[in-house]
Amino acid sequence: MSTYRLQCIIVDDEPLAVEILEEYVAKVPWIKCVAVFDSGVDALEYLNQHHTDLVFLDIQMPDLSGIQLAKLLKTSTNIIFTTAYHEYAVEGFELEARDYLLKPVSFERFLRSVERIKPQLTDKDNSDYLFVKAEYKIIKIRFAEILYIEGMKDYLRIVTADQRIMTLQSFSKLLPSLPTQQFMRIHKSYVISLDAIESIEKGKVKIGDQYIPIGESYKTPLDTLIRQRLA
Repeated sequence: MSTYRLQCIIVDDEPLAVEILEEYVAKVPWIKCVAVFDSGVDALEYLNQHHTDLVFLDIQMPDLSGIQLAKLLKTSTNIIFTTAYHEYAVEGFELEARDYLLKPVSFERFLRSVERIKPQLTDKDNSDYLFVKAEYKIIKIRFAEILYIEGMKDYLRIVTADQRIMTLQSFSKLLPSLPTQQFMRIHKSYVISLDAIESIEKGKVKIGDQYIPIGESYKTPLDTLIRQRLA
């Protein structure tokens, strides 16, 4: 049975609006809220460092609006704008947002909106491998075989128990292909398989005989995940 859950974040400076969205997300078994931000600046930093399936993004926020944040994003993600002002709808759709929810949002309207994202989730969950170009070949790599991935300027090095595969591409292009319940970015230069972790100590993750550093901005998401999985 599928265990994949779509990873979302909520960006809104209104506590009541956040509370309602968190309540709605909790009712949908295939969605998980992994972070909440009341600042567009903080959310932008997070989104440029972590692959996220879906963002519920308020438009009216101080310092950096939702529209401005969407324009600044370096990585692609599904955006559902939330706002109390209908006049922003056209601009929101011009930014290729998946939907535009007018506050107050009913659960029925919320559910119709996220159901539009579900086909992407199903497609991702049904595959257990990816293809990468390496030298003059296209190599099939099963997710279960990957220990970690290291960024090296314009290349990525995919490390398995048996091989190290160099491929000319970036994390921003590769991350959407990885199941987010199985892989996590813990440093600007490293993505790890959660299944491959042997121990975590002193700001490092041990995988085999390799110690991988945990970047400062990645510590909180990793700590949160580990606490959720503690026996």
